[in-house]
Amino acid sequence: MKKIIPIEEGDYYLTPEGYRCFTAQYLLKRGYCCESGCRHCPYGFDKSNLKTR
Repeated sequence: MKKIIPIEEGDYYLTPEGYRCFTAQYLLKRGYCCESGCRHCPYGFDKSNLKTR
């Protein structure tokens, strides 16, 4: 079961398109890398290094 992390100031910002973009602050609080290629990934995951099948 995933724990619920309360959203606090500085955890995200709105992009010019209106999407929420989570900051490294929030991603660190979450405690794991989701391997989705997040813009501010503090875990060093780079989606472009994945090999396609």
